[in-house]
Amino acid sequence: MYVRQFMTTQVFTVTPEESIADTMALMREKKISRMPVVEKGKLVGFVTDGDLREVSPSPATTLSIFELNYLIAKTPIREVGFKKVVTCHPDTKIEDAALLMKDHKIGGLPVVDNDKVVGIITGSDILDAFLDIMGFLSPGQRVMIETKNEAGVMLDLALSAKEYDVNIGSLAVYHLRDNKVQILARLQGERVAEVEASIEKKGYRVLK
Repeated sequence: MYVRQFMTTQVFTVTPEESIADTMALMREKKISRMPVVEKGKLVGFVTDGDLREVSPSPATTLSIFELNYLIAKTPIREVGFKKVVTCHPDTKIEDAALLMKDHKIGGLPVVDNDKVVGIITGSDILDAFLDIMGFLSPGQRVMIETKNEAGVMLDLALSAKEYDVNIGSLAVYHLRDNKVQILARLQGERVAEVEASIEKKGYRVLK
């Protein structure tokens, strides 16, 4: 699975000269929380709603409301959004994008191809990918099998599913201690209960 499958392709950008006030207004209008900063078609920064809140005057300031409005209306984004930008490519693996976000403690990445911003991938998009991988967005019954991590487990499951004309819609493996695994399968068909019984007869533990 790759970034291009889950990224948002409709990207709103700002220039370095846009004001904080205009950028905040655009974020509110488009219901987004981060925007690439682009100058002459090139990515030069990345600004988030958190960045804007940090540079906005505190409510405890002695400035008047008119002075506050003037300040955020005149301060350009180049004062806020110019920093080292972590990016990825449309063909970056989704797990690699997730690791980049985790390592850099950020909630989103501009997706760049040939020096052009072509999308944004966020933590919410990564969650969608996780749910897809886990099969939660697919039809079928959830079956959890706990067993030793050894050869032949998947074959036994596949043979049981084939015997009762049940389709395996998705599979995910969670590694436990002591060389054990839990296999989460999404099974599609009318005889899932018989597949579970078959798996148990083969010595596997089906968690209810």
